[in-house]
Amino acid sequence: MVLYDANVLYPNALRDLLLRIAQSGFVQAKWTDEILDEVFRNLRKNRPDLDPRKLDRTRNLMNASVRDCLVTGYEPLVATLELPDLDDRHVLAAAIKAQARVIVTENLRDFPERVLGRWNVEAQSADDFVLDRIELSERVVVEAVRRIADARRAPPVSAAEVLDALERCGLRKSVAALRRGEEEGQE
Repeated sequence: MVLYDANVLYPNALRDLLLRIAQSGFVQAKWTDEILDEVFRNLRKNRPDLDPRKLDRTRNLMNASVRDCLVTGYEPLVATLELPDLDDRHVLAAAIKAQARVIVTENLRDFPERVLGRWNVEAQSADDFVLDRIELSERVVVEAVRRIADARRAPPVSAAEVLDALERCGLRKSVAALRRGEEEGQE
């Protein structure tokens, strides 16, 4: 069980990969409406060129695409938690409520091990999380990348271009591992 933080659901390519990994059944991914509110509020603010109806559609598709993804009932825990950034307490509360073992986030400093350890939760960057999935089952991640490429039609993209986009999202180690695997498969 993993909980995706808003900052890993914001970049399109990364969000797509994380959702497809969850859709494969390889992990049970969770998030909250509050996390999605943050994602889509920031997308509207930073990307006014994006059609608000398409953003609403994306949010609805996200919730429909991953079984049992929404965490509710975590709110009473929020006030009892201490984190460096008080605005991140809802993320830890949701992870506790969902019994998630991992919070996938780029704000690692805001989720110190000494606090998360009390709840048997760890924070991982998206790159480390995806790299762990590659080490467990590279086939699942490669297939997720292929499915992203196959779904992109306007304009069409190759799997290599998806990897480039994921690398720009910060998945340097994961993309390097996937490219090494690709080269080894060609030999």
